[in-house]
Amino acid sequence: MKGLLLQRLSLVVSPEPGNPNEVEGILNPGATRGPDGRLYLFPRIVAKGNYSRIGISRVQFDLAGDPCAIENLGIALEPEAEYELKPGGGGCEDARVTFVEPLGHYVMTYTANSHKGPRIALAVSKDLLHWDRLGLVTFEPYGDIEFQGVDNKDGSVFPVAIPDPAGRPALALLHRPLFPGTRPEEKVMRPSSEPIDVHRECIWISYRDMALRSHTAHHLCHFTSHRRLAVPVAAWERLKIGSGPPPILTRHGWLVIYHGVGRSRKTSTDGRRMIYSAGAMILSLENPLNILYRSPKPILKPESRDEICGEVTDVVFPTGIDCRDDLGMSKRLDVYYGMADDRIGVARLDLPDLLPGS
Repeated sequence: MKGLLLQRLSLVVSPEPGNPNEVEGILNPGATRGPDGRLYLFPRIVAKGNYSRIGISRVQFDLAGDPCAIENLGIALEPEAEYELKPGGGGCEDARVTFVEPLGHYVMTYTANSHKGPRIALAVSKDLLHWDRLGLVTFEPYGDIEFQGVDNKDGSVFPVAIPDPAGRPALALLHRPLFPGTRPEEKVMRPSSEPIDVHRECIWISYRDMALRSHTAHHLCHFTSHRRLAVPVAAWERLKIGSGPPPILTRHGWLVIYHGVGRSRKTSTDGRRMIYSAGAMILSLENPLNILYRSPKPILKPESRDEICGEVTDVVFPTGIDCRDDLGMSKRLDVYYGMADDRIGVARLDLPDLLPGS
Protein backbone atom coordinates (compact mmCIF):
# COMPACT_ATOMS: atom_id res chain seq x y z
CA MET A 1 0.00 0.00 0.00
CA LYS A 2 1.40 3.40 -1.00
CA GLY A 3 1.49 6.27 1.47
CA LEU A 4 -1.20 8.94 1.68
CA LEU A 5 -1.01 11.70 -0.93
CA LEU A 6 -2.92 14.89 -1.61
CA GLN A 7 -4.04 15.39 -5.21
CA ARG A 8 -4.33 19.04 -6.27
CA LEU A 9 -7.69 20.26 -7.54
CA SER A 10 -8.03 23.08 -10.05
CA LEU A 11 -9.27 25.85 -7.73
CA VAL A 12 -6.68 28.51 -6.89
CA VAL A 13 -7.93 31.60 -5.04
CA SER A 14 -5.87 34.73 -5.75
CA PRO A 15 -6.11 38.26 -4.30
CA GLU A 16 -9.00 40.20 -5.83
CA PRO A 17 -7.67 42.94 -8.12
CA GLY A 18 -8.36 46.38 -6.70
CA ASN A 19 -9.36 45.09 -3.27
CA PRO A 20 -7.21 46.99 -0.72
CA ASN A 21 -7.95 44.36 1.94
CA GLU A 22 -6.17 41.71 -0.16
CA VAL A 23 -3.32 43.70 -1.67
CA GLU A 24 -0.72 41.52 0.14
CA GLY A 25 -2.54 38.20 -0.14
CA ILE A 26 -5.41 35.86 0.65
CA LEU A 27 -4.23 32.68 2.38
CA ASN A 28 -4.45 30.05 5.15
CA PRO A 29 -8.24 29.62 5.39
CA GLY A 30 -10.24 27.87 8.07
CA ALA A 31 -13.07 25.75 6.63
CA THR A 32 -16.31 24.31 7.99
CA ARG A 33 -19.83 23.38 6.92
CA GLY A 34 -22.43 25.87 8.10
CA PRO A 35 -25.90 25.27 9.57
CA ASP A 36 -27.15 25.40 5.96
CA GLY A 37 -24.83 22.54 4.95
CA ARG A 38 -22.75 24.77 2.69
CA LEU A 39 -18.98 25.13 2.97
CA TYR A 40 -17.52 28.36 4.35
CA LEU A 41 -13.92 29.55 4.31
CA PHE A 42 -12.31 31.97 6.74
CA PRO A 43 -9.16 33.17 4.95
CA ARG A 44 -6.50 35.51 6.22
CA ILE A 45 -6.73 38.58 4.00
CA VAL A 46 -3.74 40.88 4.13
CA ALA A 47 -3.81 44.62 3.49
CA LYS A 48 -0.82 46.92 3.07
CA GLY A 49 1.70 46.71 5.89
CA ASN A 50 0.84 43.06 6.68
CA TYR A 51 -2.42 44.16 8.34
CA SER A 52 -4.48 40.96 8.52
CA ARG A 53 -8.20 40.41 8.86
CA ILE A 54 -10.17 37.15 8.81
CA GLY A 55 -12.62 37.14 5.96
CA ILE A 56 -15.61 34.92 5.30
CA SER A 57 -16.42 33.29 1.95
CA ARG A 58 -18.78 30.63 0.66
CA VAL A 59 -17.43 27.92 -1.63
CA GLN A 60 -19.13 27.13 -4.92
CA PHE A 61 -18.94 23.68 -6.52
CA ASP A 62 -19.08 22.52 -10.13
CA LEU A 63 -21.28 19.73 -11.53
CA ALA A 64 -18.61 17.14 -10.70
CA GLY A 65 -18.75 18.20 -7.04
CA ASP A 66 -15.34 19.86 -6.97
CA PRO A 67 -14.80 23.36 -5.53
CA CYS A 68 -14.58 25.88 -8.38
CA ALA A 69 -14.95 29.40 -6.91
CA ILE A 70 -15.60 31.38 -3.75
CA GLU A 71 -18.15 34.08 -2.96
CA ASN A 72 -16.80 36.83 -0.72
CA LEU A 73 -19.20 37.58 2.16
CA GLY A 74 -17.18 40.18 4.07
CA ILE A 75 -15.15 40.23 7.27
CA ALA A 76 -15.50 37.80 10.17
CA LEU A 77 -12.91 39.42 12.47
CA GLU A 78 -11.19 42.79 12.22
CA PRO A 79 -8.32 43.63 14.61
CA GLU A 80 -10.08 45.49 17.42
CA ALA A 81 -9.12 43.96 20.78
CA GLU A 82 -5.99 45.14 22.59
CA TYR A 83 -4.35 41.76 22.04
CA GLU A 84 -4.87 42.07 18.25
CA LEU A 85 -3.33 45.54 17.85
CA LYS A 86 0.15 47.03 17.78
CA PRO A 87 1.50 50.45 16.79
CA GLY A 88 0.87 50.94 13.11
CA GLY A 89 -1.10 47.70 12.66
CA GLY A 90 -1.90 44.35 14.18
CA GLY A 91 -3.69 41.31 12.91
CA CYS A 92 -6.18 38.46 13.14
CA GLU A 93 -4.56 35.57 11.27
CA ASP A 94 -4.76 31.91 10.25
CA ALA A 95 -8.17 30.85 11.55
CA ARG A 96 -9.10 27.23 12.19
CA VAL A 97 -12.84 26.62 12.62
CA THR A 98 -14.83 23.63 13.84
CA PHE A 99 -18.21 22.93 15.40
CA VAL A 100 -17.66 21.76 19.00
CA GLU A 101 -20.58 19.53 19.90
CA PRO A 102 -20.46 19.83 23.74
CA LEU A 103 -20.57 23.63 23.44
CA GLY A 104 -23.16 23.78 20.65
CA HIS A 105 -21.05 26.49 18.98
CA TYR A 106 -18.53 26.91 16.23
CA VAL A 107 -15.14 27.64 17.74
CA MET A 108 -12.52 29.65 15.89
CA THR A 109 -8.90 29.52 16.97
CA TYR A 110 -6.78 32.23 15.39
CA THR A 111 -3.46 34.02 15.81
CA ALA A 112 -3.78 37.43 17.43
CA ASN A 113 -0.78 39.58 16.50
CA SER A 114 -0.07 42.41 18.95
CA HIS A 115 3.06 44.20 20.12
CA LYS A 116 3.70 41.26 22.45
CA GLY A 117 3.92 38.84 19.54
CA PRO A 118 1.62 36.15 18.13
CA ARG A 119 -0.76 34.44 20.58
CA ILE A 120 -3.68 32.02 20.18
CA ALA A 121 -7.13 33.55 20.66
CA LEU A 122 -10.66 32.06 20.64
CA ALA A 123 -13.97 33.25 19.23
CA VAL A 124 -17.36 31.49 19.05
CA SER A 125 -20.39 31.67 16.78
CA LYS A 126 -23.78 30.04 16.31
CA ASP A 127 -24.16 30.89 12.63
CA LEU A 128 -20.62 31.56 11.31
CA LEU A 129 -21.62 35.12 10.40
CA HIS A 130 -21.44 36.72 13.85
CA TRP A 131 -18.46 36.04 16.13
CA ASP A 132 -17.94 36.74 19.83
CA ARG A 133 -14.37 37.02 21.07
CA LEU A 134 -13.49 34.98 24.16
CA GLY A 135 -9.95 36.29 24.54
CA LEU A 136 -6.43 34.91 24.54
CA VAL A 137 -5.77 31.28 25.46
CA THR A 138 -3.97 30.94 28.80
CA PHE A 139 -2.13 27.94 30.21
CA GLU A 140 -1.09 26.47 33.53
CA PRO A 141 2.62 25.53 33.62
CA TYR A 142 3.77 22.00 32.79
CA GLY A 143 6.49 21.20 35.27
CA ASP A 144 9.23 23.75 34.64
CA ILE A 145 7.80 24.65 31.22
CA GLU A 146 5.93 27.96 31.25
CA PHE A 147 3.64 28.66 28.29
CA GLN A 148 2.52 32.13 29.34
CA GLY A 149 4.35 34.94 27.60
CA VAL A 150 5.58 32.59 24.86
CA ASP A 151 4.67 33.16 21.22
CA ASN A 152 2.18 30.51 20.12
CA LYS A 153 0.50 29.55 16.85
CA ASP A 154 -1.22 26.71 14.99
CA GLY A 155 -4.06 26.26 17.49
CA SER A 156 -7.05 24.03 16.74
CA VAL A 157 -9.61 22.22 18.89
CA PHE A 158 -11.17 18.77 18.66
CA PRO A 159 -14.89 18.78 17.74
CA VAL A 160 -15.90 16.52 20.66
CA ALA A 161 -14.78 16.07 24.26
CA ILE A 162 -11.47 14.20 24.57
CA PRO A 163 -10.28 12.34 27.73
CA ASP A 164 -7.73 14.45 29.59
CA PRO A 165 -4.79 12.85 31.46
CA ALA A 166 -7.13 12.08 34.38
CA GLY A 167 -9.73 10.49 32.09
CA ARG A 168 -12.22 13.37 32.37
CA PRO A 169 -13.98 14.75 29.26
CA ALA A 170 -12.18 17.89 28.16
CA LEU A 171 -11.98 20.53 25.49
CA ALA A 172 -8.66 19.66 23.81
CA LEU A 173 -6.42 22.12 21.99
CA LEU A 174 -3.55 21.36 19.63
CA HIS A 175 -0.91 24.10 19.59
CA ARG A 176 2.77 24.76 18.91
CA PRO A 177 4.55 27.20 21.27
CA LEU A 178 7.49 29.03 19.70
CA PHE A 179 9.97 28.87 22.56
CA PRO A 180 13.13 30.98 22.12
CA GLY A 181 15.55 29.24 19.80
CA THR A 182 12.94 26.93 18.23
CA ARG A 183 11.78 29.08 15.31
CA PRO A 184 12.73 27.59 11.95
CA GLU A 185 14.53 30.84 11.04
CA GLU A 186 16.77 30.27 14.06
CA LYS A 187 17.26 26.53 13.64
CA VAL A 188 18.16 26.70 9.95
CA MET A 189 21.32 28.60 10.92
CA ARG A 190 22.50 25.82 13.23
CA PRO A 191 23.95 22.37 12.42
CA SER A 192 21.37 19.80 11.30
CA SER A 193 22.92 17.32 13.73
CA GLU A 194 21.90 19.43 16.71
CA PRO A 195 19.61 17.38 19.01
CA ILE A 196 15.91 18.21 19.24
CA ASP A 197 14.46 19.52 22.49
CA VAL A 198 11.53 17.10 22.73
CA HIS A 199 9.47 19.38 25.00
CA ARG A 200 10.10 22.73 23.33
CA GLU A 201 9.96 21.73 19.66
CA CYS A 202 6.72 19.75 19.63
CA ILE A 203 2.99 19.86 19.01
CA TRP A 204 1.16 19.84 22.36
CA ILE A 205 -2.35 18.77 23.38
CA SER A 206 -3.71 20.93 26.19
CA TYR A 207 -6.95 20.25 28.05
CA ARG A 208 -9.72 22.21 29.73
CA ASP A 209 -12.08 20.11 31.88
CA MET A 210 -15.58 20.20 30.34
CA ALA A 211 -17.15 19.09 33.62
CA LEU A 212 -16.38 22.43 35.28
CA ARG A 213 -19.54 24.37 35.91
CA SER A 214 -18.39 27.66 34.50
CA HIS A 215 -18.32 28.02 30.73
CA THR A 216 -17.48 31.72 30.82
CA ALA A 217 -15.06 33.14 28.32
CA HIS A 218 -12.17 33.12 30.79
CA HIS A 219 -12.66 29.51 31.76
CA LEU A 220 -13.11 28.26 28.20
CA CYS A 221 -9.80 29.91 27.31
CA HIS A 222 -7.85 28.52 30.28
CA PHE A 223 -6.13 25.15 29.79
CA THR A 224 -4.90 23.35 32.87
CA SER A 225 -3.19 20.11 31.79
CA HIS A 226 -0.90 19.26 28.89
CA ARG A 227 0.78 16.41 27.07
CA ARG A 228 3.37 16.30 24.30
CA LEU A 229 1.95 14.85 21.07
CA ALA A 230 4.70 14.81 18.43
CA VAL A 231 8.21 16.08 17.74
CA PRO A 232 10.02 16.46 14.41
CA VAL A 233 11.20 13.10 13.07
CA ALA A 234 11.95 13.18 9.34
CA ALA A 235 14.32 15.53 7.54
CA TRP A 236 11.45 17.34 5.75
CA GLU A 237 10.02 18.48 9.13
CA ARG A 238 13.24 18.82 11.11
CA LEU A 239 13.09 22.59 11.60
CA LYS A 240 9.50 22.76 12.88
CA ILE A 241 6.17 20.97 12.97
CA GLY A 242 2.78 22.52 13.69
CA SER A 243 -0.84 21.41 13.48
CA GLY A 244 -3.01 22.34 10.53
CA PRO A 245 -6.83 22.02 10.29
CA PRO A 246 -8.82 20.85 13.32
CA PRO A 247 -8.68 17.07 13.82
CA ILE A 248 -11.35 15.21 11.90
CA LEU A 249 -12.76 11.78 12.74
CA THR A 250 -12.24 9.05 10.13
CA ARG A 251 -12.70 5.27 10.05
CA HIS A 252 -9.09 4.94 11.19
CA GLY A 253 -9.14 7.46 14.06
CA TRP A 254 -8.48 11.18 14.33
CA LEU A 255 -6.84 12.55 11.19
CA VAL A 256 -4.43 15.44 11.84
CA ILE A 257 -2.98 17.20 8.80
CA TYR A 258 0.09 19.16 9.87
CA HIS A 259 2.90 21.21 8.39
CA GLY A 260 6.61 20.53 8.59
CA VAL A 261 9.52 22.82 7.81
CA GLY A 262 12.75 21.45 6.37
CA ARG A 263 15.95 22.78 4.86
CA SER A 264 15.73 23.63 1.18
CA ARG A 265 18.43 22.41 -1.16
CA LYS A 266 18.45 25.81 -2.83
CA THR A 267 18.54 29.40 -1.61
CA SER A 268 15.43 31.17 -2.84
CA THR A 269 15.29 34.64 -4.39
CA ASP A 270 14.28 36.08 -0.98
CA GLY A 271 17.29 34.46 0.71
CA ARG A 272 15.34 31.75 2.55
CA ARG A 273 16.59 28.19 2.80
CA MET A 274 13.40 26.58 4.11
CA ILE A 275 10.51 24.63 2.60
CA TYR A 276 7.04 24.15 4.15
CA SER A 277 5.34 20.83 3.35
CA ALA A 278 2.28 18.94 4.65
CA GLY A 279 2.09 15.60 6.45
CA ALA A 280 -0.57 13.45 8.11
CA MET A 281 -1.02 11.65 11.41
CA ILE A 282 -3.77 9.29 12.55
CA LEU A 283 -4.44 9.41 16.30
CA SER A 284 -6.23 6.73 18.28
CA LEU A 285 -9.91 7.38 18.91
CA GLU A 286 -9.65 6.07 22.48
CA ASN A 287 -6.40 7.86 23.30
CA PRO A 288 -5.40 10.62 20.86
CA LEU A 289 -1.91 10.71 22.37
CA ASN A 290 -1.33 7.37 20.63
CA ILE A 291 -0.16 7.97 17.04
CA LEU A 292 -1.31 5.04 14.88
CA TYR A 293 0.18 6.33 11.63
CA ARG A 294 2.46 9.15 10.55
CA SER A 295 3.40 9.88 6.96
CA PRO A 296 7.15 9.27 6.49
CA LYS A 297 7.22 11.68 3.53
CA PRO A 298 5.22 14.82 2.76
CA ILE A 299 1.73 14.24 1.43
CA LEU A 300 2.01 17.62 -0.31
CA LYS A 301 5.08 19.76 -0.97
CA PRO A 302 5.63 22.94 -2.99
CA GLU A 303 5.78 22.08 -6.68
CA SER A 304 3.45 24.38 -8.62
CA ARG A 305 4.44 27.94 -9.46
CA ASP A 306 1.81 29.32 -7.06
CA GLU A 307 3.39 27.30 -4.23
CA ILE A 308 6.99 28.13 -5.08
CA CYS A 309 6.71 31.87 -5.90
CA GLY A 310 4.91 34.40 -3.72
CA GLU A 311 5.18 36.52 -0.59
CA VAL A 312 7.10 33.66 1.04
CA THR A 313 8.65 31.11 -1.30
CA ASP A 314 8.23 27.33 -1.14
CA VAL A 315 5.18 27.09 1.15
CA VAL A 316 2.14 24.83 1.38
CA PHE A 317 0.36 25.49 4.67
CA PRO A 318 -2.84 23.46 5.37
CA THR A 319 -5.46 25.09 7.62
CA GLY A 320 -8.91 23.94 6.45
CA ILE A 321 -10.51 20.55 5.81
CA ASP A 322 -13.87 19.48 4.40
CA CYS A 323 -15.15 15.94 4.90
CA ARG A 324 -16.94 14.75 1.76
CA ASP A 325 -19.26 11.81 1.04
CA ASP A 326 -18.13 8.20 1.24
CA LEU A 327 -16.82 7.02 -2.11
CA GLY A 328 -16.71 3.23 -2.13
CA MET A 329 -13.80 2.06 0.05
CA SER A 330 -12.37 5.57 0.50
CA LYS A 331 -13.30 8.61 2.50
CA ARG A 332 -12.76 11.83 0.58
CA LEU A 333 -11.50 14.94 2.27
CA ASP A 334 -10.66 18.27 0.64
CA VAL A 335 -7.78 20.16 2.25
CA TYR A 336 -7.52 23.94 1.84
CA TYR A 337 -4.06 25.42 2.18
CA GLY A 338 -2.00 28.57 1.79
CA MET A 339 0.26 28.79 -1.27
CA ALA A 340 3.49 30.79 -0.85
CA ASP A 341 1.70 33.06 1.64
CA ASP A 342 -0.46 34.87 -0.90
CA ARG A 343 -2.97 32.41 -2.45
CA ILE A 344 -5.24 29.51 -1.53
CA GLY A 345 -5.17 26.05 -3.06
CA VAL A 346 -7.23 22.94 -2.46
CA ALA A 347 -6.24 19.28 -2.74
CA ARG A 348 -8.10 16.01 -2.39
CA LEU A 349 -7.23 13.19 0.00
CA ASP A 350 -8.82 9.76 -0.39
CA LEU A 351 -8.29 7.65 2.72
CA PRO A 352 -7.77 3.95 1.90
CA ASP A 353 -9.68 1.17 3.60
CA LEU A 354 -6.43 0.12 5.29
CA LEU A 355 -3.69 2.43 6.48
CA PRO A 356 -0.28 2.05 4.81
CA GLY A 357 1.71 -0.61 6.65
CA SER A 358 -1.41 -2.31 8.04
